[in-house]
Amino acid sequence: MAEYYIHELSENVTRKHVSYRNRYGITLAGDLYTAKNSDNNQKHAALIVGAPYGGVKEQGPCVYANELAQRGFVVLTFDPCFMGESGGEPRHVSSPDIFTENFSAGVDYLGLQKFFDREKIGLIGICGSGGFALSATAMDTRIKAVATMSMYDMTVAARLGMDAETVQKTKEQLAAKRWEDAENGTPEYISFFPETPLDNVPEELGEPVAEWFRFYAVKRGHHPNAAGGFTTTSNLAFMNYNILDHIDEISPRPILFVVGDRAHSKFFSETANENAKEPKELYVVDDAEHIDLYDRTDRIPFDKLEKFFKEAM
Repeated sequence: MAEYYIHELSENVTRKHVSYRNRYGITLAGDLYTAKNSDNNQKHAALIVGAPYGGVKEQGPCVYANELAQRGFVVLTFDPCFMGESGGEPRHVSSPDIFTENFSAGVDYLGLQKFFDREKIGLIGICGSGGFALSATAMDTRIKAVATMSMYDMTVAARLGMDAETVQKTKEQLAAKRWEDAENGTPEYISFFPETPLDNVPEELGEPVAEWFRFYAVKRGHHPNAAGGFTTTSNLAFMNYNILDHIDEISPRPILFVVGDRAHSKFFSETANENAKEPKELYVVDDAEHIDLYDRTDRIPFDKLEKFFKEAM
């Protein structure tokens, strides 16, 4: 599906399709990026890049991997379980545990390759994958450093703006939906974005919905494997967890939080930064909204990322 990558592959980079299983036995589909002049007789530092929540490897991750491979890293991108070319049934299910596990499964895969240094594996999580990457790093001490880009904590987002009464009503509605799903034999999934890219974002959309459409629903970021949203009852699992409860246990491994100055999601990174222990850094990108750190190479601070991981690992 090369025609669906949102960023052109550099002539100096090789992209290889790979697959591996997570601890649940689900096969993940990934892409491995290396510089064409890379010496496979040497052991290299590696990065794993996770897609925005609801996104796939051909979107934001391919932008990061293409650039960072040219800067000396081997980079693994992947489709989350139940999405894209990865396995898992039913489709479009979301799980805070399994989406966190996907990063550790990538560490397993990299660590079994002869040309990787097991002591030099780092993570980059974009949007919702930022929260999962932090959760994986808190659990998995094999991960030596983590950076988040426009981070979303989806377990916080699942309850955002709700009072106790609204939480209870939401649980009751989703519990009733589980009865419907059980009776139908399959969970309800309602896609959020159009099947074909739009020329313009509908004027009647408010923020941040309009922002999601500015990436996913138009040619800029549209992909047929990223129709938006997850099964309706997936939110129940996220309402029952807080994936960043143990963020302080990442220390003494370093964390870099990168966020746009105009990002509606900025508070997620600010809160996580407050709760994390040193070494940590909150890096604010000028004139950038949330989605700008998905694909805008004039906004993504690649020099900062390169320096961070080379010093950390």
